[in-house]
Amino acid sequence: MFIVFIGPPGSGKGTQSKRLTRDLDIPHLSTGDMLRQAVKDGTELGKQVHQYMESGGLVPHALAINIVGERLDQSDCQKGCLLDGFPRALEQAESLDGYLQQKKKSLNVVLELRVDNNELMHRMQQRAEEEQRSDDTPETIARRLGIYSNETAPLITFYQDKGLLETVDGTGSPDEVYQRIQSSIDRRRA
Repeated sequence: MFIVFIGPPGSGKGTQSKRLTRDLDIPHLSTGDMLRQAVKDGTELGKQVHQYMESGGLVPHALAINIVGERLDQSDCQKGCLLDGFPRALEQAESLDGYLQQKKKSLNVVLELRVDNNELMHRMQQRAEEEQRSDDTPETIARRLGIYSNETAPLITFYQDKGLLETVDGTGSPDEVYQRIQSSIDRRRA
């Protein structure tokens, strides 16, 4: 099963991704982890990525899809995976579609974990206090949520138009949210 998981910072994607990938027995592919691994491994793509990461710039879409494509070609992804943090923009979503079509595969579902902004602010401030994260100030959190909203709005429409989007209420206990996710997955399997 090929899944794209989208949701704002603080929505619980990390917690839910771990459970979902374990239950479905598919790898969890975090774009950030893949980019850091490519740099660490010293691959040709990793060397290109490193330049952007060093300067604090965003990795170009074409480079990001190449990194994701390399990872999707590995044997553990042949029966599916959960993509977290990719695609981030419409151009990446279109590239991912093209890549999967070329491999005669397709996405099964796009899970959008939706949480009210006030709740997200509360969760992230709580996380900042618990984890002693100095980068999670109210201003930074608000900026990150704004960027997410601007980047993601076109993706929501794109996947909704394709009939792939499942919006999941991300409020409540982790178990309650996971039950909703499982229901969405079960609908797609039927």
